[in-house]
Amino acid sequence: MTRLREEVDIDAPAERVWAVVQEDTTNAPKWSNHVAKIEKLDKNPPGKGTRYRYHLDLPGGFKETLEVEQSVYNKPKHCAGKFTRGPLKGTWSYKYTEKDGWTHVVYEMDYELGGFLRFAGALFAGQYAEGIRHNMVALKKYIESGKGPKPSRAKSF
Repeated sequence: MTRLREEVDIDAPAERVWAVVQEDTTNAPKWSNHVAKIEKLDKNPPGKGTRYRYHLDLPGGFKETLEVEQSVYNKPKHCAGKFTRGPLKGTWSYKYTEKDGWTHVVYEMDYELGGFLRFAGALFAGQYAEGIRHNMVALKKYIESGKGPKPSRAKSF
């Protein structure tokens, strides 16, 4: 398994960061590199057991679909789950720690490549890690510029 860990500090309360990352999946392509669309596969509000399908546009013109299921949903502190279908096997996790109105976000992932991505090996793994770093920077810019949902308990931007 390959381990990936990225961190970012965002000038916004944890409730707001959580709302953008965990609840506003429609707008995820605005800050998440290679995500074309995310479909929520369940009718109930997001929570433990919620499943999502990610439609990805990958480098080299490849298109791929993967599905995840949330196994932890502790709003606004921790959301985690596993990859259930597609080219990735393993787990992922977002942790949010708020201090003085800032939120420290930690994204961790333990994964192995499957399908055609397995053949791309190290080349794809490097591009994927760079994409996650880019996403964290883009998430910070997106939220700090005032874009995305603003939970009722969050400060106005």
